[in-house]
Amino acid sequence: MTTCFEGTTFCIHTFGCQMNKHDSERVAGMLEGLGALPVATIEEADIVVFMTCCVREAADTRLYGQVASMKNIPVREGSPLDKRYIAVGGCIGQRDGEKLVQQLPHLDVVFGTHNLASLPALLSGAIERSGHAVEVLDGSADFSSALPTTREHAWAAWLPITVGCNNFCSYCIVPYVRGREKSRPLEDIAEEARRYVEAGVKEITLLGQNVNSYGRDLYGEPRFAEVLDALDATGIERLRFATSHPKDLTDEVIERFGTLRSLMPALHLPVQSGSDRILSAMNRRYTREHYLGLIKKLRAVVPDIALSTDIIVGFPGETEEDFMETYRLVEEVGYSQVFTFIYSKREGTPAAKLQDDTPREVIQERFDRLVDLVQRKAYEANQGERGATVPVLIEGASKRDGSILAGKSPKNQTVHGPLPAGLTAEELVGTIVPMHIDEARTWYLSGTVVDG
Repeated sequence: MTTCFEGTTFCIHTFGCQMNKHDSERVAGMLEGLGALPVATIEEADIVVFMTCCVREAADTRLYGQVASMKNIPVREGSPLDKRYIAVGGCIGQRDGEKLVQQLPHLDVVFGTHNLASLPALLSGAIERSGHAVEVLDGSADFSSALPTTREHAWAAWLPITVGCNNFCSYCIVPYVRGREKSRPLEDIAEEARRYVEAGVKEITLLGQNVNSYGRDLYGEPRFAEVLDALDATGIERLRFATSHPKDLTDEVIERFGTLRSLMPALHLPVQSGSDRILSAMNRRYTREHYLGLIKKLRAVVPDIALSTDIIVGFPGETEEDFMETYRLVEEVGYSQVFTFIYSKREGTPAAKLQDDTPREVIQERFDRLVDLVQRKAYEANQGERGATVPVLIEGASKRDGSILAGKSPKNQTVHGPLPAGLTAEELVGTIVPMHIDEARTWYLSGTVVDG
């Protein structure tokens, strides 16, 4: 199988969540291990892999449009292959399977969320036999972390602790394409983390559709707090996790924000709506009061914790009062960041059967109102950093200006600052440097590296 990849080039386009980004790093690791070389653009690539998300309709539209347009891109000069080979994996691959090659005849390979390891063999088969190769499995006993990886950044690593989801929120397709929740043994997680620390990784982000329920399938009850303890003991400098479901956020996990050296003071806690009526229709299984109680507990432990969330506007049946409950919740919490979405119907989910006659322009006006509030509250949240000195993990030079450093604060804020004299951005990448914050904008901070 190796021979058909030697001398070829590949690029990966990733849509969606951090789990897809992690899977993309595994795809890169497998292809590089077989002799293929990574490139930045489709035009340079002999093999193009799309790692897809089907949470929102826009992702479907984007994928189908990009794959269709590739028919007009000529094969690169010097390619050892007779054509450009296109593979689609991730959630759309899992959901649509054979349907994809029926609608996109020039597509070569389709694979699902449970058989990442099959991609090299599927590609090899398509290349050698000049036909489509489709494989979508209902489940897998293995985690993709067992596969080789090429990480995007040497100083940061994704570390999945669970896959799948048991929550079945009424609007969400994830349980149907990622399967039921499955946890990795704690010992395996800790061992992988130790290897990362030994390799010089500074920041680990634990991944799962619902990290808070980690271990329920293995041990009979959630043991996520123990995962945090084990990771902290490895000596990792920065520890984060995503995503958390409010119904499973325990007091023990909240307490860890105050006791663990490495756990960063930032939490993404999706609320989706501030209306109890809509939360019930979404099958979220918590109330507005419960959610706000969690925020109170978190701020009792870390008063200035940076909170982010997801909110859906226009869920079927949402009234103006329902929306205002969400609006008032955002005002009360004061998030540092909010990912706002207009409801997108996903076939196969219970919510897709709900009818709603709310005019699109009404939903859009509510969405715009919420975005304005989100930006104002994010600006206010960042003002607390002005004049402070914060440790910044340097990610590299700004994409707009090579003389400006870009990095992340403990609260996951983007921080920019001039490159110190006599140093290059490459020398500072992956290091943590103190920066004095001179200016705070809505979505970033500006500062100066502190000498010494």
